[in-house]
Amino acid sequence: MGLIEDARRVAAEFEYTAQDVNQGVKEFIRQMDEGLQETGKSMSQIPTYVTAVPNGTEKGVYLAVDLGGTNFRVCSIKLNGDTTFSLTQSKVAIPRELMTARTSQELFSFLAKQIESFLKTHHNDHFEEYHQRRAAGESVTDEHLFQLGFTFSFPVEQIGINKGYLIRWTKGFDIADAIGKDVCGLLQAEIDALHLPVKVAALVNDTVGTLMARSYTSPGKTGTLLGAIFGTGTNGAYVEKLEKVTKLKKMEQSGDFDGSTGNMIVNTEWGSFDNQMTVLPNTPYDKALDKESNNPGIQMFEKRVSGMFLGELLRRTIIAMMKDGKTELFKDESSGTNDIHSTCTIADDSPIYKQWGIDTSFLSITHEDQSAGYRVTRQALSKDLGVDAASSEDAEAIKIIVEAIGRRSARLSAVAIGAVIRSTGNLTLTAGDAVDEKEKEVMEEEVVDIGVDGSLVEYYPGFEQYIREALREIEGVGERGEKRIRIGIAKDGSGVGAALIALVAGGKENE
Repeated sequence: MGLIEDARRVAAEFEYTAQDVNQGVKEFIRQMDEGLQETGKSMSQIPTYVTAVPNGTEKGVYLAVDLGGTNFRVCSIKLNGDTTFSLTQSKVAIPRELMTARTSQELFSFLAKQIESFLKTHHNDHFEEYHQRRAAGESVTDEHLFQLGFTFSFPVEQIGINKGYLIRWTKGFDIADAIGKDVCGLLQAEIDALHLPVKVAALVNDTVGTLMARSYTSPGKTGTLLGAIFGTGTNGAYVEKLEKVTKLKKMEQSGDFDGSTGNMIVNTEWGSFDNQMTVLPNTPYDKALDKESNNPGIQMFEKRVSGMFLGELLRRTIIAMMKDGKTELFKDESSGTNDIHSTCTIADDSPIYKQWGIDTSFLSITHEDQSAGYRVTRQALSKDLGVDAASSEDAEAIKIIVEAIGRRSARLSAVAIGAVIRSTGNLTLTAGDAVDEKEKEVMEEEVVDIGVDGSLVEYYPGFEQYIREALREIEGVGERGEKRIRIGIAKDGSGVGAALIALVAGGKENE
């Protein structure tokens, strides 16, 4: 069997058929419903206490802060009321010693000082006016305060729109005394100690922020149904009917929320969909990746979809092919006829031999390569992976496998999108409905709007087309339904999205 046939055989292991897609959608909906009814299920379905999405007419100036890792970002967002906004921001690195400070007060005091510095620089008039009011003994109400959305990208148990207890630190942070404390309360205490005109109005998940940002900026009058991340990781947040979130009544600590809309935005945490592996595809490469990951058996959907893992899946297929004595990948037999008539060599320190050694950007380059003799892929093999003098056949074999891995990721992504659309009843047509020639134009009120963010969906070649191809195959979506789905990039969920959640929260409290 020749090298290209071998590559096609490996690629076939990543095939995810229309039948697989529909089976996946059915199980996804089942696990969504399960997560709405009880805590501790594989899909967390976390109530966010945000009960409305913006429509683009909102106005005002709001603050947002984002503690997502080693940097802290402070923004002010001016909403213009016409789906547009302007953003001012500053970013500062968190000093390493504060990431492992003795007390949480040291870290949160630092964060509050950054907010103070930002206000003095960008909103000094408001800052001074507030202090003059206080000095004069005049009363201060919420309308004199900036409403702030706090994006806090660590595991928390959220029990209200601006209340959440830290479960554990990740990303190099380790401050023991913060565990179990309300992170909004910790930040508010330090803001109050500095007498800043700021109220922490909302605790924000960046995926929920993506939904809010898209709903504000999207064209037309239709509110956005789903905000989804397809990047280094994957997750989705969507608008659910409040009556379906039955576990709220059972939760011991459930915060107040505005139930008048009849809706609740739910953070799915769908990266952990089907951790029990009832329907997800499971090649030998998936199994090996999971076994040697730092969280075996967890985030099984994410490990097949997100950019963090696609390079590692490719690396493991390459290693398996190189070890297969019958396969000629990067061997002299296939490489002797390459352009420069030299022998293919792999550097001893090649990333191919290192776990997580291949970045997803390599897959993007290869997937897109239309150059003669796959010259671009061969250059990337040499520059990024230390594989010198690979043949055009080697490059073609890699490209075949890359396309299969990328396509499967997108088709799995369509399972999540399709399941949310089906579960919420936003489409009523069934698969196979004939598309009448006169009906080709989709009316604005028929549009199902979805906001997406992340490197895969934004930059990976053909990712959205692959998603749409799979959506057309889903029972209850079909050709006509897929035409009604509008997918748009939503930028900066942790900035403008957080500000919009603060707006919704502030509006609720001011009523």
